[in-house]
Amino acid sequence: MKSVEIIMVPVKDRQKAKEFYLSLGFEVVTEASDAHGDAWIQMGLPGSSTTISLSGFPGIICETNDIEGKIEEYTSKGIEVGKVDETPWGKFAWLKDPDGNSLCLHQK
Repeated sequence: MKSVEIIMVPVKDRQKAKEFYLSLGFEVVTEASDAHGDAWIQMGLPGSSTTISLSGFPGIICETNDIEGKIEEYTSKGIEVGKVDETPWGKFAWLKDPDGNSLCLHQK
């Protein structure tokens, strides 16, 4: 993995949460409909490369240059990785840590 790209913060009301984070000094990076028809709201602090996503569930999205290579590496270590989803925003593959926390590999 190259970097932590997005930390997914579960919220009940995405618009209300957006207003709160705006009041803290965050800026909207992206606001659009996601693949499931929900609002994807991604926010960040000025000058920071790590962002947050106001979402329906928690997770950490980590950037990689070679998603297939990482999946092969992790699989060889006994780590189960889900299928690769190809989207207009890149390739994504989800996995869980031993406590059930969601991690996602993302190749742009």
